[in-house]
Amino acid sequence: MYPSRKSKALAVAALLLLSPGGAAAAGCTNGVLCNQDYVESVSAAPGFAIDDVMAVFGHVFASLPDRVRVYPTENYFYFTFGHDGLTYAGNMRLDVKDRDEGILHFAYFNQMEDWNADLLTRYRPLSADDGVEVEKVEELLYKVSYAGKSALFALNDLRGVRPPEALIGEGEEYLGPVFDESGLQFYLMFHRADARFMFVLNETAPKAEELLSYSDGDPSILIGMRTGFSFYQDRYLDRKILIGVYAGNVENNNYFDGPFDQLPDNFLQGDALRDAILAKHPDLEGEIDRFGNFREHEGRFLVNPYINYSYLSELEEYRRCGDAGLTRFAYYQCLQPPEVQ
Repeated sequence: MYPSRKSKALAVAALLLLSPGGAAAAGCTNGVLCNQDYVESVSAAPGFAIDDVMAVFGHVFASLPDRVRVYPTENYFYFTFGHDGLTYAGNMRLDVKDRDEGILHFAYFNQMEDWNADLLTRYRPLSADDGVEVEKVEELLYKVSYAGKSALFALNDLRGVRPPEALIGEGEEYLGPVFDESGLQFYLMFHRADARFMFVLNETAPKAEELLSYSDGDPSILIGMRTGFSFYQDRYLDRKILIGVYAGNVENNNYFDGPFDQLPDNFLQGDALRDAILAKHPDLEGEIDRFGNFREHEGRFLVNPYINYSYLSELEEYRRCGDAGLTRFAYYQCLQPPEVQ
């Protein structure tokens, strides 16, 4: 069995972190999320049935401004809303594979936390048959119209983003830029001879995290205070390699579940990603498309060259990577999850 992931349209949690059950602010501005808006969202009298997909879509779509920016590189526009005492999360997605055919993917579900349950999940691809029109205005800009309202969806234009040459190791290929829903940006790298993927932090982007040393004993291991992402300071190049994300965030499928679900779809050159996957798993020849989607069943090849840790002590394992006696190959293998070494 190969590592894979379900379609993001079927299972996505998008959280605005006002509080553990935070919802999008409507009244406050300048980046301030107000408790007032959260309380009013979850306690407002419901004006539609939560299991009516088109009613929910109409409610969410009507709330959008005339233009929105879609930051994540797999083209998901995330939202949350309150309904009858619960917070729901969801997304609208302009998938690279079918947006030019007029498809907008729409999904929502009750927001998952450690203490609650999956009560409702709905997903539906919307098109002109549903009264939803999707029109390409220009490259990476789409107009979506429904019930007399239109909104422009500006997809994140990262066509000029490339790591400095000094950050590309010998034998490595740059596959494309990744903008994660956490706000962090990465370079997706692949080393063909070693058959290893890496997410390298883009430190030329605006600062979106405060990194602290895991311990005084090993300043090479770093932890993000906001995201819980863990990085290793590369011995050979001045770059930080993602080595871990917090497992609780993966289970709750929130903003901090890691960049496995934000591959650089709009910026992949030809079959570069497919070829990288086949270099690692040649027996998948004919089974995946250029985006790593499986042809015969739902899902996509899972690119997550990092661990999901439940306790910070699990990062202790990476102390061995500081062994000066490791060869270059062994050093980079050490930074891979145990199951792929």
